[in-house]
Amino acid sequence: MSTPDTERRLREAFDALAREVRPAPDAYRTVRGEWLRRERRRRLVLAVLIAVVFTLATLAGLWVLNNAPSGPGAIYDDPRKSVPSAPVLAPGS
Repeated sequence: MSTPDTERRLREAFDALAREVRPAPDAYRTVRGEWLRRERRRRLVLAVLIAVVFTLATLAGLWVLNNAPSGPGAIYDDPRKSVPSAPVLAPGS
């Protein structure tokens, strides 16, 4: 059997099989409905995931802020305490 003969026979067999296949009358509507349900579910899962991540990030930030030391830090030190006061000169001296 040669290659062109095999290809011809396969094409004829597939054509005969394709002529016998009939789609269901509501196949498109059924498949589209399933696709829309999956799309809605994907969007719902994504929205819930975003809400959970946002909530966890907010709670973690609040927890970190709540556990910060309450004493004065290096940034917010009172500048009057760290700078020596200059002597006050009387006017006219």
